[in-house]
Amino acid sequence: MKDEGLKLLPPKSDLCQECATKHNLNEPHNKDSLYYQMHFKIKHGRFPNWEDAMAHCDERTKQLWRKELVKLGIIPSG
Repeated sequence: MKDEGLKLLPPKSDLCQECATKHNLNEPHNKDSLYYQMHFKIKHGRFPNWEDAMAHCDERTKQLWRKELVKLGIIPSG
């Protein structure tokens, strides 16, 4: 039997098609969503980080999220 690798079923139509989570279009993808992690890894060959999850956001949103992620100790400052 040949191993064809991992296959994911698509998310429900009312969810973000990248991370399978409900969020506004200008909010980051859910980096911790198992679907997002596996979908991203299949596409890019590595797991996503918060910068990847925020890549589609405008600069103001990225700055707000970075500030909060630093405050929570999730990402380093600087």
